[in-house]
Amino acid sequence: MNSHTKKQIVLEPTVSNLSQAIFTVNRHAKTATDPKYLYELKKAALAKMISERKAMKIGLHFSRNPRFSQQQSDVLVECGDYTFHIPPTKEDFANLPHLGQLDQHSRNPKSRMSLNMAKQLLQDYTGIKERKKTQAEQRQRPVFKRLGDYF
Repeated sequence: MNSHTKKQIVLEPTVSNLSQAIFTVNRHAKTATDPKYLYELKKAALAKMISERKAMKIGLHFSRNPRFSQQQSDVLVECGDYTFHIPPTKEDFANLPHLGQLDQHSRNPKSRMSLNMAKQLLQDYTGIKERKKTQAEQRQRPVFKRLGDYF
């Protein structure tokens, strides 16, 4: 093995590692220019953890940022030392208690996991891979013609 190859650190999919990875992905998704994939990864990981009884739906909270100023609710999911919100299903409204407003003082613990490490762990856990953008989807640079030139 040559000295230039990076040793890939592979994290075990423990509840603690998975919840930190979801926290990291979620934090980055809030400020990403294209957060769709990150939210998809979060949702898939939490769904799998719930099905494996590694995470649990606690109840419903009123959304802090409701769409179109309509009152909306999110499902509060407890996962290790962390809590997350996911969109509710019809069954959630029937089966979960409504907890009212979100407690503003409740905070998740800090995590020092890198986004790349978090994405890798969640991709390995869920089997979801990030789709590479095609040339056409990547931002096209404008073509400027010089004064007097015709194209």
